[in-house]
Amino acid sequence: MTIGGRARLVGHASNVTNRSSEAMAIEKCSLTSSSKLIVNPPLNLSLLLEWFLPIKVCVTGGAGYIASELIGKFLDEGYTVHGTLRNLGDASKVDILKSLPNANSRLLLFQANIYNPIEFQHAINGCQYVFHLASPLQHTEGYQFKNTTEAAVATAKTIAMSCVRSGVRRLIYAAAIVSASPLKDDGSGYKDSMDETCWTPLSLSANFSDDHLAAYRDSKTLSEKEILSYGSSIEEGRGLEVVTLGIGLVGGDNTLLSYTPRSVALFISHLVDKVYGPYGYKALKYLEELGVKIPIVHVNDVCDAFIFYLNQA
Repeated sequence: MTIGGRARLVGHASNVTNRSSEAMAIEKCSLTSSSKLIVNPPLNLSLLLEWFLPIKVCVTGGAGYIASELIGKFLDEGYTVHGTLRNLGDASKVDILKSLPNANSRLLLFQANIYNPIEFQHAINGCQYVFHLASPLQHTEGYQFKNTTEAAVATAKTIAMSCVRSGVRRLIYAAAIVSASPLKDDGSGYKDSMDETCWTPLSLSANFSDDHLAAYRDSKTLSEKEILSYGSSIEEGRGLEVVTLGIGLVGGDNTLLSYTPRSVALFISHLVDKVYGPYGYKALKYLEELGVKIPIVHVNDVCDAFIFYLNQA
């Protein structure tokens, strides 16, 4: 399988834990009487070190619905995790992550705000894999960015550049299905199929859209394009293995959080309006308008898909 480009996640994703064929070849090596390590075929040194040394991964937006579940899975599997939080002074979010099994020995938390992108560099240093899940939902005044889209794109660029400088092997981005609509560019209807070539036309208006939904669509679409540009620029000397995973509406239990995650609330917004009121149902209709149907996926399958892309050669 070739790593790089966009992937679509709208259903179950298997958890594949095989390492690369090169790394697996270590199991077939033998020691001679002179204790010289003999490996056939010759191994990539970075893969050899990766096999023997603890793998470090960085997960941005650590206290989020998907990210907190993903961090827990990484800790369970023995990875060292660098997690980012917007504010390390927020004890409620810090305590959520510190309560995870093995967090005391393998979880390091870093303060990193999307509105101050340079802060992510410290969390990325020393990691082989970076999972960028943080995304701004509300604009914060007092920074150089005029809106959430500017902040998200600037952070995507900074994280990608930090990955290149730090020698990160692979950057996996949590993209959104709102950036992959099969709508035709002229708004005359839908394309015959939906695949990685589909990009939501940002200039088109939608019946169920509003400023908040449009801002989220723009920030996710333009951030994904920015990150993908680093995966397609090997000839320019800034090559990085990049995967963007287009995620639909996520549901499923998360026993860590004390509140109902936004996407979970949307599932039942057409039945009850106590959480997000009419906005929740409107958001569902907007998703349907973009993609004809609403793609749904369980949070465990999303995490398994992220882990799948970590383990692929």
